[in-house]
Amino acid sequence: MSRIKEFTLPDLGEGLTEGEILTWLVKVGDTIELNQPIVEVETAKAAVEIPAKWAGVVTRIFHEAGSTVEVGAPIISIDTDPSAGDLPAPSAESLAAVEVAPEEGAVEPGMIGGPAPGGRTAVLVGYGPRTTTAKRRPRIGTPTTSPTSAPATPPAAATATEAPAPVAQPTPASSPPPAPPAAAVAQATSVAPAQPAPAQAAPPRATGPVLAKPPVRKLARDLGVDLTTITGTGPVGSVTRDDVQKAAAAPASAETVAAEPPATRPAAVPAAVFDASREQRIPIKGVRKLTAENMVASAFTAPHVTEFLTVDVTRTMKSLERLKTRPEFRDVRISPLLFVAKAVLLAVKRHPMVNSTWSAATNEIVVKDYVNLGIAAATERGLIVPNIKDAGRLTLRELADALTALVQTAKSGKTPPSDMSGGTFSITNVGVFGVDTGTPILPPGEAAILAFGAIRPTPWVHKGKIKIRQVTTLGLSFDHRIVDGELGSKFLRDIGGFLEDPEAALLSWT
Repeated sequence: MSRIKEFTLPDLGEGLTEGEILTWLVKVGDTIELNQPIVEVETAKAAVEIPAKWAGVVTRIFHEAGSTVEVGAPIISIDTDPSAGDLPAPSAESLAAVEVAPEEGAVEPGMIGGPAPGGRTAVLVGYGPRTTTAKRRPRIGTPTTSPTSAPATPPAAATATEAPAPVAQPTPASSPPPAPPAAAVAQATSVAPAQPAPAQAAPPRATGPVLAKPPVRKLARDLGVDLTTITGTGPVGSVTRDDVQKAAAAPASAETVAAEPPATRPAAVPAAVFDASREQRIPIKGVRKLTAENMVASAFTAPHVTEFLTVDVTRTMKSLERLKTRPEFRDVRISPLLFVAKAVLLAVKRHPMVNSTWSAATNEIVVKDYVNLGIAAATERGLIVPNIKDAGRLTLRELADALTALVQTAKSGKTPPSDMSGGTFSITNVGVFGVDTGTPILPPGEAAILAFGAIRPTPWVHKGKIKIRQVTTLGLSFDHRIVDGELGSKFLRDIGGFLEDPEAALLSWT
C-alpha cells in the first residue's frame, strides 16, 4: 500500500456535486490526526468542516481557498507513514501509484470513505452516490513550485530539535548593549520609585491541533465554542464535554469579545464596488443559489395562501420575564421566539395535517408524526433554515437550549448539512428586523410556514378599556393543496390563543 494517500472531496449530503473551499485549516508539512478538521468547504446548503480520513503529514494541497471543486476530485494528499523517512522525488510512476481511495474493507465501515451497502461510500451525512472512477485534474507544477505546496516558514518559537534557519550576522551597530552588572541593577532598583508590575499575560496555549474527540468537537460547533480558546482538563490535555459546556456557559469577557472572529460579530454592510459600466456582478453560488432555486420551485409548485392574525402578547411577555427568574432558566438565553415555537408545536398536535408533505411521485399526502422545526436565519452567506429534529418531544428548557445552539451555529457559519434537511414546519422571525409581518414562501416539502412579526406597544381594547398592550402580527402561509382555509384559520387561531395566555394554554393543552 502506498504511504501517500489522496483525500477526495466527499459527497457532503443529499447528492451535492461540488463545493467551494473557504479556508484550509492545515498547510503542507503539518502533522495531522485522524478526524482532525482540515478544510472548511461551503456547499449549496452550508459551510462544513471536513475531518481527516487518515493521520499523517500533509504533503500537498491541490486547490487554493476560493476554488470550486467537484465531488470526487482530490483536494489534499497525506503521508500516512512519515516515520519511514523522506520521500523520493515524485516521478510519473510514483504519481501513478498514488492511491485515490482505499480498497473496500481498508476503512472501517461507517467512517467517511468506508464501504456501505450497495457499493456506496459512507459520507458525512447518509451515503453518497455509487462508487465511480474519479477523474483526476491535471497536475500543474510540482509540490515545490505550487504556492499551496511550499512549506510554511517555521514559527519563531521553534523546538530544540528543529534546525534554526540561517540568518545574517548582526553588525556591531545593531548588536544589543551588554547587560548591566548586577550591582548596577540593584542600585537602580533601590533609587527608582516602585512601579506597578504589569499584568502577567496568560501562558500561551500549546501549539498544534486541539485534542478532542469527534463528539466533543460537534458539541463545540453546536454551541459556537472555539476549541482553541479552551484549556483541556482531560487526559494529555484533551478537551472534554465539561470543558466545552463550561466555556459555553461562562459570560463572554471584553477580551473574548474583542478577539471574536468577524463571522460571529455583526459586520458592516460592505460598500458596493462598481466597474466602468457602473454595475456590480455578484456570482450566484452556494447558499444563495440553492435558496433561489428552492424559492422558485416552491412558488411555482405549491399554491400559496397567506392569512394574518394580530395578537395581544402582553401575557406572553410577562410570562417570559417570570420564566427568566426561575432557577432552571437563569443560564439560558430565552426570547419570545421560544413561546412562538412552543405554540406551533402544540397547535400541530391539534392539527397534524399542517405538518405534512405533498408527494407528487407517489400521489400521496405524507403526514408526519414528528416535527422537525425549522428556524430561518440570516447569515453572511445568505438565508438558511436549519431545523431542530423532533422538536415536539423536547421540554421547554430543552427547546430553549436547542434554539440557542441552532442560532449560534448558524451565525458562525458552521451549520452541518444534516441540520438543513428534513424540515417539516418553519418559523421566520421577521420581527427582529422591525418588520410587522410578511408573506413567507414555503420551504420545499413543507405545508406551512409562520412569520412572527415585531412586538410593539399598541393601543388595544382590553376588558372594555383602551390600554397600551404588547401586540404582534402573525402571518401563516400554507400549501392550499393540503391545507384549506378552515384548517389554516383554526391552526393560526390556536397559535394566537396560546400567545394571548401561554400559562393557561400549557395547563389545558398538555
